[in-house]
Amino acid sequence: MKKVIILSSIVVGITTFISCGGVQRDPGRVYMPDMGYSRAYETYATTEEQKAELLKQGIHFSNTPVPGTIKRGELFPFLLTKDAAGDTTNYHASREVKNPLTSMDTVEAERLYLVNCAICHGPKLDGNGPLYKGGDGPFPSKPATLVGDARYEAMPEGQMYYSVTYGKNKMGSYASQLSTMRRWMVIVYIKSKQAAAHPAGASAGSSSSASADSTAKK
Repeated sequence: MKKVIILSSIVVGITTFISCGGVQRDPGRVYMPDMGYSRAYETYATTEEQKAELLKQGIHFSNTPVPGTIKRGELFPFLLTKDAAGDTTNYHASREVKNPLTSMDTVEAERLYLVNCAICHGPKLDGNGPLYKGGDGPFPSKPATLVGDARYEAMPEGQMYYSVTYGKNKMGSYASQLSTMRRWMVIVYIKSKQAAAHPAGASAGSSSSASADSTAKK
């Protein structure tokens, strides 16, 4: 009797193993697959032609977040949107936006600046980064001198944040490279260097309207 039971157990085990087919890789039917599996696209890899083809399939893909949404982990939402071409309304309004950071890691802020900004604006914030290199670099126009030029020393933090977020003139947006908090950290670092360059003067963040307006027109 025991032999029959053992033999039956072996047969059942073999049958079960064969029916499983080893590793099961087919999940079978998935309820609401769009909720379970996202379509992954490279941020900068999708062309306008590819977007048009996706649209024909009913896929609305624009590389940008849905208006009014905030990504997970976002701590300091910036409510001003990018101005339309030829408009500067929100750029001017950004002067009133205050930096929400009350404390930060200054070493990390410096690292973020050196990694993301120094290539153009220079490690010394003098506008002489590797891309300009005193006029011998590949970039023909000298980037903004963040320390040493009254226009940028007078620029309010909110306006700097707008420029870093949406880009301004020759500078592109850094919103995909730096999170909201890190953008503010970089700006605090810049302002600290500006203040250190004028220890006996007024705060670099305080400026006259004329200075700010001249900056906005550049």
